[in-house]
Amino acid sequence: MNASEASPPAGEGDDLPAVAPQLRALRRRTGLTLEAAARTAGLSPAHLSRLETGGRQPSLPMLLALARIYGTTVSELLGERVADRDAIVRAADMEPTRAGGWTYFQAGASGRGMQALRVRVPYGTQGDIVRVHPGEEWLHILKGRLRLRLGDTAHLLAPGDSAHFDSLTPHRLAAEDQDGVELLFVHTLLQSPTAALCLGPLTGELP
Repeated sequence: MNASEASPPAGEGDDLPAVAPQLRALRRRTGLTLEAAARTAGLSPAHLSRLETGGRQPSLPMLLALARIYGTTVSELLGERVADRDAIVRAADMEPTRAGGWTYFQAGASGRGMQALRVRVPYGTQGDIVRVHPGEEWLHILKGRLRLRLGDTAHLLAPGDSAHFDSLTPHRLAAEDQDGVELLFVHTLLQSPTAALCLGPLTGELP
């Protein structure tokens, strides 16, 4: 099993909304077979099947990957609905969602061409997952330090630092300190359900 499939069984770790029915419905809406969707996401068909039946809980990177493949948002995968696309998102309305050890808050409305999140990354979680997919990503460090790997280059980002990069550049991120890191994160959403996305372990360790 590769690193992209390291999600906890149902009933273990942080609870998620009933995401399984949404995963299956959105995959069928895009016309993708289980095998095609799993291959694009870097998962085995058996693992994706367990996610769709509730036997496993998806991590945040998995949710982001599947949202891009299905041309939707993490909010829709989680069954959340926004009545209208309000330009203002109040802090009191930002309910936390936890997945794979990460905590994230929706910082923007659904149905947009970009998705904005406030993310808390604890130390030592999912630091071995490398992501490669079409689009762009922007992040800004609010608290703590982030170890960001872009291609063959490692960067240490401190509060106030930002990064804006092409998501086709293999990238990996991890909290540098025991207290974790908090950041703002914006990424483009793909509207094509067949857009290629690849998750998997990165050879070697961050320096």
